[in-house]
Amino acid sequence: MAAARLGCIADDFTGASDLASQLVSAGMRVVQTIGVPATPLETECDAVVVSLKSRTVAPGEAVRHSLRALEWLRGAGCERFFFKYCSTFDSTPDGNIGPVADALLDALGEDFTLAVPSLPANRRTVYNGYLFAGDVLLNESGMQDHPLTPMRDAFLPRVLQPQTHRPVGLVSHHALAGGAAGVRRRIAELRAKGVGIAVCDTLDHRDLVSIAEGSADLRLLTGGSGLGLTLPATFAGFAPRGDAARLHPVGGRALVLAGSCSRATLAQIEHAKARIPAKSVDVDALFTEFDAHVDELVAFAALNAGEGPVLIHAGMAPERLRDVQTRYGTAASGERVERALATVARRLVREGGVRRVLVAGGETSGAVVEVLGVTGLRIGPSIDPGVPWTQSVGTPEPLALALKSGNFGGDDIMTRAFELLP
Repeated sequence: MAAARLGCIADDFTGASDLASQLVSAGMRVVQTIGVPATPLETECDAVVVSLKSRTVAPGEAVRHSLRALEWLRGAGCERFFFKYCSTFDSTPDGNIGPVADALLDALGEDFTLAVPSLPANRRTVYNGYLFAGDVLLNESGMQDHPLTPMRDAFLPRVLQPQTHRPVGLVSHHALAGGAAGVRRRIAELRAKGVGIAVCDTLDHRDLVSIAEGSADLRLLTGGSGLGLTLPATFAGFAPRGDAARLHPVGGRALVLAGSCSRATLAQIEHAKARIPAKSVDVDALFTEFDAHVDELVAFAALNAGEGPVLIHAGMAPERLRDVQTRYGTAASGERVERALATVARRLVREGGVRRVLVAGGETSGAVVEVLGVTGLRIGPSIDPGVPWTQSVGTPEPLALALKSGNFGGDDIMTRAFELLP
């Protein structure tokens, strides 16, 4: 493979696709790998996004996986690096954003980076260090009820500081008013004070341009996918490619699998249920008769197969979700749902002629691509901001896959997505 210029490490699969989609929109040819590859990639590209499943594992494990990814990317010739996490800054007091950022800085011999979670296109913005989801603070957006990483504080410097041994600072909107030069001045001020990581205010695309240009001499950046639109232009000699998003057509039946219970996904499920065949997962049945219930889900999808997609979902209201987690445990119930949906995907792809799949939820997406034997993804056109169609690498036949973060996409994405495929 010709040397890629930008090497990215994403802490979950949908986040990796999100970032890859932004880079493609900016004209980069992008390959997303599923985990750290054992061998060099043969596909020529401008950027590689290594997708890990490290958001909710123990901090030490997240650090080990991320350092392996960094080593592989350096071997691929990458010049600069990006650690991608969710625009909702999903984390806990222990990590994993801070520990991974620290480890990557140390491995690169660097002393400073930025934290830029904002994705203005999806109304994720930061002002005076406070993260907003739409018009409300993060801790009022529904993220306070996240089953694995509940976010109950919207002030990101305070969230990040317990996770890192480096002092945390802020590049505020006052600095951004000075454009790229203002960002450079503020970075110099913070470094002189011994700050190692600085959260960036970001309100719109112009701020992302200023941040990317003002931090072009930093070897490592961290954040959400928003910077993916503005980073490519900061590479010397880069010219956007008009064919960056081109994929080969994929036929076959269509399937939607939804493991997320986010507000956005619940609204998407309700929209889809009124338009396509849909069946919900019975979590109780997964603990008493797993195989029989999976057989039932597969049979429903096969019976309703046609030109349009079929939806299998685990969506449930917050009160029902809390009841399930209380009875079975948060980790155990989540794992059981992920395994069931992944098994449904494997059987329908192998036996049911399914070749086009949209998956909602980062953990579910990880389970699905793993069970399907996907080793990489070629990134194609965007469905909604942060949600691209991709084409599988490593499977016996090419699959069209859309891996959607639970919080992303319009209400109609589960039906409209398939209309956009060639």
